[in-house]
Amino acid sequence: MQVDFYQLGRTPPEQVIASLVHKLLAQDDRLLIVAEDQTLLARLDRMLWDQEPASFLPHALAGGADDARQPILLSTSPDAPNLARNMLIADGQWREAALSYDRAFYLFDQDALQGARLAWKLLAGREGVERHFWAQDDRSRWVEKG
Repeated sequence: MQVDFYQLGRTPPEQVIASLVHKLLAQDDRLLIVAEDQTLLARLDRMLWDQEPASFLPHALAGGADDARQPILLSTSPDAPNLARNMLIADGQWREAALSYDRAFYLFDQDALQGARLAWKLLAGREGVERHFWAQDDRSRWVEKG
């Protein structure tokens, strides 16, 4: 399983999430986006709807009758009724449940830096876990740092 740590900086988190969603959908992968804060999930829901028509990102907030059919599901729970094998942690709060997925995207900002460092250390040397650390350079390009 792979965990990609993304240290947010210049680019708004919604833009980073939209970019990751585009890539996963292009590969016919499913994704569970997790955050504890309902307000954040509502903001992400609006952002995914507000993409330009040519780049609509099919998704839903968890709790609906069609959760299992959604390629992208936004939830407060780390359980994936849409059978996603990818989890994106949008609120900077590491969840051990991410390790049950094939791939986890862990987004964190300066406020969550200490938690991200702790998660990085806890995952070091764990069998079957491959870690990658991404940060933006001066031109806002994602560069692998570790």
